[in-house]
Amino acid sequence: MITARQSRAARALLGWTQETLADRARVSLTALKRLESESDLEVYESTRDEVRRAFERGGIVFLNSGQGVGVMLVHGKRND
Repeated sequence: MITARQSRAARALLGWTQETLADRARVSLTALKRLESESDLEVYESTRDEVRRAFERGGIVFLNSGQGVGVMLVHGKRND
């Protein structure tokens, strides 16, 4: 599951605004803001999936281990 921090970090790596991500993920800006909120607001799983797919198309790889979570930008995959 994509976290709020992962979403914000991935956007930073890609240089995307919330508006850009919402457009690329085909989700509402309000839904995206809920996903990226630190307030643990409820978000549909389908919204998380669409955001994850948009990031993956942009070259983002999501990392999750016993030590924590993160994101990585794969070279040559960036989509501006």
